[in-house]
Amino acid sequence: MKTAPMQLLESRQGGVKARIAAALAAIVLNAALPHAHAADLGTIGPTYEIGEPDLLRMIEERLLEKARTGELARIERETKTRAVAAIKNPPPVPGIQATLIPRTFYFDPTFTLNRNIFGAQGELLFAAGTRKNPLEVVSLSRHLLFFDARDKRQVVHARELITAYQGRVKPILTAGSYLSLMQSWRIPVYYDQRGLLTRRLGIRQVPALVSQEGMRLRVDELEVPQ
Repeated sequence: MKTAPMQLLESRQGGVKARIAAALAAIVLNAALPHAHAADLGTIGPTYEIGEPDLLRMIEERLLEKARTGELARIERETKTRAVAAIKNPPPVPGIQATLIPRTFYFDPTFTLNRNIFGAQGELLFAAGTRKNPLEVVSLSRHLLFFDARDKRQVVHARELITAYQGRVKPILTAGSYLSLMQSWRIPVYYDQRGLLTRRLGIRQVPALVSQEGMRLRVDELEVPQ
């Protein structure tokens, strides 16, 4: 089965090249016309045809050569392999370690608006400087459990906590394969992409359990049972 790049390269119709050439000409003309002034400068010296190879033809020839030798197919396979590996095993969240000294702290999600918020009709909904706590509007319905799935002890402890809280826990990985765990547990498993949540909450050790207490979030960095 031919790949999409091969189908493109094997098309010998002049329509694509003609459209590319026309688009390039339009861009050049649009950029040049505002500053162009017609003038006859005369003949300065002998003229010659441009000897540089056509850029599009050169690219096409190189791609055809890579396709002929199989290098293009190899590049496609390697790219696909890297993409699948990145999905199955995202990079670990930096700065997160297994809990050495358990600790409990609180996070206040209250924020201050730095600009006015207007409604669809232009009415002022919230003025700049307004302080708001999201927990006043939406409560945390489930505990957030952050852990490293590469650590078998953390995985076992996480499963025990999910059972103890009767499933009212959202598992969030800081490292490891969330896809493998999701297939094993048969429940949704999330990943803290680029450490956005752990950094926001101030979490430095895992496993960490986040719960709501009043208008604050309680964060417990838990010791892993031996």
